[in-house]
Amino acid sequence: MALVSLWQDRNPRTTPEQQPVEGHADVVVIGAGITGLSTALLLARAGLSVTVLEAEYVGHGTTGRSTAKVSLLQGTQLSQIAKRHSVGLVRDYVVANTEAQAWVARFCEDHGVDVQRRPAYTYANGERGRSSVQRELELAQLAGLGAVWQDELDLPYATAGGVRLDDQLQLDPIELLDALAQQARDHGARIVEGARVLKVRSDDRVRIETETGTTTADRLVVATTMPILDRGAFFAKAHPARSYGMAFRTDAPVVDGMYLSADAPSRSLRDAPAADGHLLLVGGEGHTTGRGAPESTRLDALREWTHEHFPGATETHAWSAQDYVPIHALPYAGPLVPGHDEILMAGGFSKWGMTNGVAAALALSGQLLGGHMEWARVMRTWSRHELRGALDGLRINGEVGFEMGRGWVRPLRPAAGPPEEGTGRVRFDHVGTPTAESTVDGRTTKVSAVCTHLGGIVRFNDAERSWDCPLHGSRFGADGEVLEGPAVCGLSKR
Repeated sequence: MALVSLWQDRNPRTTPEQQPVEGHADVVVIGAGITGLSTALLLARAGLSVTVLEAEYVGHGTTGRSTAKVSLLQGTQLSQIAKRHSVGLVRDYVVANTEAQAWVARFCEDHGVDVQRRPAYTYANGERGRSSVQRELELAQLAGLGAVWQDELDLPYATAGGVRLDDQLQLDPIELLDALAQQARDHGARIVEGARVLKVRSDDRVRIETETGTTTADRLVVATTMPILDRGAFFAKAHPARSYGMAFRTDAPVVDGMYLSADAPSRSLRDAPAADGHLLLVGGEGHTTGRGAPESTRLDALREWTHEHFPGATETHAWSAQDYVPIHALPYAGPLVPGHDEILMAGGFSKWGMTNGVAAALALSGQLLGGHMEWARVMRTWSRHELRGALDGLRINGEVGFEMGRGWVRPLRPAAGPPEEGTGRVRFDHVGTPTAESTVDGRTTKVSAVCTHLGGIVRFNDAERSWDCPLHGSRFGADGEVLEGPAVCGLSKR
């Protein structure tokens, strides 16, 4: 089943009409999330012809499933950067996000997108987390943020204090995407939904082939969180992180800001305005896509935790989202391949895309339009900064190799009738030809169990009735169709 976010439910979509993909544009952008649409708008405002290609519809992907905290206090993100890089790069990162947050605030004010200003908190559940939160405070202050320490937090459970940063933003991300899309169109950009890109070729021009036609461009921007193009091997420089969100109706407001814990259990909290009451958003239970405990147990853990600490809260929505965490802790915005600026990419936002995605758009538009922003160096692709993540890269890719081997080395499983409703299994009836078999909504479907990206063996996601690859996060529906990730081709039918 599809888990629909609060935002997607509030802003329902219909299946987009098939539009031909044809012609030529100065710039083609792949992906209609916050990065792609911000980039398209910036370039269209500058007078370039722009086409945006979206595989599904505006708001379908990561942005539409975000907690939508437009915050400069980002858990312990500054500490993660400082472990690998200089304080100067930490400052650049904060400046980049500050510029992006200010851009979002201005855009929302100018175009009627509702924004709530709240304090943001990074807090410790216990004494073990207190030192990491205090380190985050130190770095935030060194970077020029007006963060302060607060011993007591207005939460219904014990904490060991936290960092507070006032006047941060939260919003409905799809309201923002719709406004960005409309403004991009008003400035001449073309947005084509339901146009999944299958292949890209580049010589004198970039040629983009989709399921509904082919277009060309002078430049291409790949804004799909993880590039769908393997050149550049960015899939080996980040790991796919899946996390969960839930919305609960409450009788009265129960949180006064945006909260994120620094230690286990990881929990994200914020409120959301509602016409008929008050909503509490709870997030957490993150893990590497396709690995670990069944996904349904992670949602159950969030439910149980919420009911324990917020008695009487009534669940209204449950969903999940996926982002990519780069090995060097810094986001990317730049050439996909060194020395070739005809194809650019952006991603690696470590779950903070509401600011990093816009910062990437500002950096990319600067590159394309000949501008210069000193802070943009923090997002450069193919810089020496990546070397700081080499050890993490070895570990992550070692885990990928382990998952690849474990997926293929399994005992043969004889057929025992179709799987039960809402379940799936991988069968090795014949050596070398694993089959992914599932029963969803009364229909049993068999597809290849081999991910079309790099050959990993997919695993059944019992919360979303999908097949997820534990290597690089490609996901497929029960029928084998691509849902997200670097894969562009579905699982073949059996």
